Amino acid sequence: MGQAQLFTSLQVGSLLLRNRIIIAPMCQYSAEDGCATDWHVIHLGHLALSGAALLTLEATAVTPEGRISARDLGLWSDENERALARTLDSVRRWSDMPIAIQLAHAGRKASTRVPWEGGAQIPPHESDGWQTVAPTAVPFTPGTNPPIALDRAGLAHVRDAFAVAATRAARLGLDGVQIHAAHGYLLHQFLSPLSNQRDDEYGGTLENRMRFPLEVFDAVRAAFPAERPVTVRVSGTDWATDGWDIEQTLAFAQALEQRGCGGIHVSSGGLTPAQQIPLGPSYQVPLARRVKAAVNIPVVAVGLINDFDQAEAIIATGDADCIALARAILYDPRWPWHAAAHFGATVRAPNQYLRSQPARYRNLFEPPTRGQT
Repeated sequence: MGQAQLFTSLQVGSLLLRNRIIIAPMCQYSAEDGCATDWHVIHLGHLALSGAALLTLEATAVTPEGRISARDLGLWSDENERALARTLDSVRRWSDMPIAIQLAHAGRKASTRVPWEGGAQIPPHESDGWQTVAPTAVPFTPGTNPPIALDRAGLAHVRDAFAVAATRAARLGLDGVQIHAAHGYLLHQFLSPLSNQRDDEYGGTLENRMRFPLEVFDAVRAAFPAERPVTVRVSGTDWATDGWDIEQTLAFAQALEQRGCGGIHVSSGGLTPAQQIPLGPSYQVPLARRVKAAVNIPVVAVGLINDFDQAEAIIATGDADCIALARAILYDPRWPWHAAAHFGATVRAPNQYLRSQPARYRNLFEPPTRGQT
């Protein structure tokens, strides 16, 4: 068997990916006032031992009102930065896996209960609730408290908050930043005509609807070290009539590439309860394939990628440059080990676990690393 493409390396700016497996950002709803807790040490620590090429921190709010829930991670304050620094120090002591962060603002989908409490929106007058903002004063769910449409000062505040968070991410030594412009959150709300009904230069035409997300990208790119990549997560389609679609996504991806974007992570949906998603294995891969054909920067595919051969086919056929795992790697935190064993490839493992290598996979683990304490 030849070398599996899933276990080839990829250089993205100063970031070397040892293989093509990325751990996608996954909200944990376990922060306190935006600050990382012991849960994040446990959660991120064990994922950092998985053998994947890159660990992406969960959607991290750039302002308090940009959180999905009151338990979301944030990076708007010195306290947030100190707490995350402690977490990263703990993880990095035992793992050299590169770590990126997803910066986000939830817009009209903010102020909600955590998923295991139903996920419903919390009105501003209730505990753990606040007034949401959006491009237009149209709520995500009919009958809920409407957001306030952002005025020019509000737009500047959000844009600057993304830049400040990117500066904090740089100080923390994070290897990359991903801007969240998917899943119906604020930047996606500007992109989609279903949620953006503005009549100024930030609404109407595709060029206008892309304007604010591109301004945010430019601000983040300017604030983060030039050699480290800034990527963007997009929803390739709203899966809804008259909404954001793949053709508009291609135009957005090309505009991002022209501005120095390091890669595009292609997901879908999340903008409207009216979405009709054709769920199934690799259901979002055709969207990634279209984006990859339109740009010359790395493209990441995600969504119901669970099988090793399925993941290999996505890379080997050129549908995407990397695959991202979320729920699959929560269920099986050693998914990259098992994939490497399946293909006869090698994978990084901590020295403390090297003796766990099954005899039938004699060369599964890379040679021991030096210098870790």
